[in-house]
Amino acid sequence: MGNILIKTEVPGPKSREIMKKKEAFVASPLESLAPFFIARGEGAVVEDVDGNRFLDFTGGWGCLVVGYSPKPIVEAVKKQVENYIHTDFTSIPYEPWPELAKMIAERAPGNFEKAVAFFNSGAEAVENAVKVARGYTKRRAVVVFDGAFHGRTLLTMTMTHRPMPYKYIFGSAPDVYRIPRPNVHRNKYTPKDFERLLLDTVAPDDVAAVVIEPIQGEGGFNVPQPGLLEEIRRVTEKYGILFVADEVQSGYGRTGKFFAVENWGVVPDLISLGKSIAAGFPLSAVVGNRKFFDALPKGSIGSTFGGNPVACVAGIEVIKMIEREKLLDRAVRLGKIIRERFEEF
Repeated sequence: MGNILIKTEVPGPKSREIMKKKEAFVASPLESLAPFFIARGEGAVVEDVDGNRFLDFTGGWGCLVVGYSPKPIVEAVKKQVENYIHTDFTSIPYEPWPELAKMIAERAPGNFEKAVAFFNSGAEAVENAVKVARGYTKRRAVVVFDGAFHGRTLLTMTMTHRPMPYKYIFGSAPDVYRIPRPNVHRNKYTPKDFERLLLDTVAPDDVAAVVIEPIQGEGGFNVPQPGLLEEIRRVTEKYGILFVADEVQSGYGRTGKFFAVENWGVVPDLISLGKSIAAGFPLSAVVGNRKFFDALPKGSIGSTFGGNPVACVAGIEVIKMIEREKLLDRAVRLGKIIRERFEEF
């Protein structure tokens, strides 16, 4: 496609014309960051309808870890669409679902038998991880942290920290408890304070899950203090609580590991995934110890479009592409370069 190129004023005449339709018919809370409309994308470069090219730092809000429309994914998706586009896996099953589930389970941390459930959005994955935790423990309380973002459903919106714009006056779900995320640079707490913070907030025998983003995104790219994830693992095991890692944003190679928790050698009970899992197709997942899923009755989780065959085929190709092109190593290499340049300022 080429490099950055500005051919017209921004927004250009074609973008301005489309903007009129947006302003007339699109719900006003759905505001767009860019002042132009995309025509195509390649790698990290987007071209708008007026022929201007930009370097995209948003990646569809973290969904394009393999870039815009890579050829192997496009070809695999075309082939799948020609065969069939949709059937619900719980009505007529199809091979791409268990194949992708196998690939994710084989890469997830933990020396135990794993299972995978697919959904559509990251919020659905987090919410269903909580459902699995509640079903297994027969408890209801969920503990989350200051600065968290877990989604926009009623439950995950309640689990999310920032009131505006996400919560507004929409109400909240019950049985969600928030505690400070220990970080000596942002508050007075250290990882060793986690157990006390938990016990001061809710009876541990009532807690089904502690849910944490290993690296917070909305919370300011907040990397865990040394020992925090390890302490959460110790405390959750002590009280029979499930440790849920929300890796919707931090997973799929961004940290140089397939799962961010691998950087700290911690094995959660359940991991929620989304965003980059299918190169922009709506797909999310929960992966974890099979015994937790087996505790739920048949039909207690599911989704009409969750694990759509086209999305699953894209997901299979994403993992192949990450490994074939050694994108984990590339993330480490680029991270080192960027960090060194930042430290020069």
